[in-house]
Amino acid sequence: MELRDVRGIGRVTLKKLVDAGITTVRELIVLPPREIAELTGLPESRVRALAANAREMLRNEYVSAEELDALKMSSPRLTTGVKSLDRLLGGIEGGVITEFAGEYGSGKTQLCHQLSVTVQLPERMGGLERSAIYVDTEGTFSTERIKAMAKRFGLNVRDVLRRIYVVRAYNSDHQIEVIRAARSRIPELDIGILIVDSLINHFRSEYPGRENLAVRQQRLKSHLQDLMRIAEIYSMPVIFTNQIVSSPDPFSGMSKVPAGGNVVAHSATYRIFLGKKKGGLRYARIIDSPKHPEGSEAYFRITDEGVVDVDGE
Repeated sequence: MELRDVRGIGRVTLKKLVDAGITTVRELIVLPPREIAELTGLPESRVRALAANAREMLRNEYVSAEELDALKMSSPRLTTGVKSLDRLLGGIEGGVITEFAGEYGSGKTQLCHQLSVTVQLPERMGGLERSAIYVDTEGTFSTERIKAMAKRFGLNVRDVLRRIYVVRAYNSDHQIEVIRAARSRIPELDIGILIVDSLINHFRSEYPGRENLAVRQQRLKSHLQDLMRIAEIYSMPVIFTNQIVSSPDPFSGMSKVPAGGNVVAHSATYRIFLGKKKGGLRYARIIDSPKHPEGSEAYFRITDEGVVDVDGE
């Protein structure tokens, strides 16, 4: 179904919606009416009525668990390019947020680079044959790493570079703006994955101290909701990396935990902790997942060719 099919949307209203970057029925349903009203200039009451008409068209708000399970099973999973990680995670799932948290050098950025390459692989190789948006908040994006990874997977280097759209976010306001603008570019650019590396860097530096904590968390929550809506609207994987901090809870069993508190914890469907071991070995441990056993681990290495299995699988 298209927007023009929704009862109440005429030529003028359709133009206002499209000009605001709202091009699908799903966006009309998922986005908050207040936000759509601000973007389009339409009265909020009018937007609510249009959203209700869109929901009425779908007529399937109630979905059985069996149907939902079949839908999830049929959805393509993106390979990480590492068999041990794919076995651990079942691949990167679309429609949800996956978080990679860990200390410096644990492999977060390397995995993000690799996912921006594997998303371009043919479906028979675990890819999605689509492009990537890479939001770089720390200035760590490396075209040299992308070239090496592209060669490893047998892809044309120039084509791979051309299909990764990198945005350098310079502060938290810019980061928020970039994500909101990205939503309308996803169909046009044929995007299959959205990566934010890292999520919380600017928020932590711009809102220091307990006196700024409430404001920081409120802005961060709004930002995460924007990411969640992108994942839901386009049924695509959204990835963000996160820093770690000392655990304030002595009973958590972890001396270091992902930054951002409950706001971040409640937004990511899959939370993966990355760490370093002796001999250059890295590990990925599941710390939160609706379906994986907590504490499950996989091991990998970082080489000149990218992120690889320990035993060379």
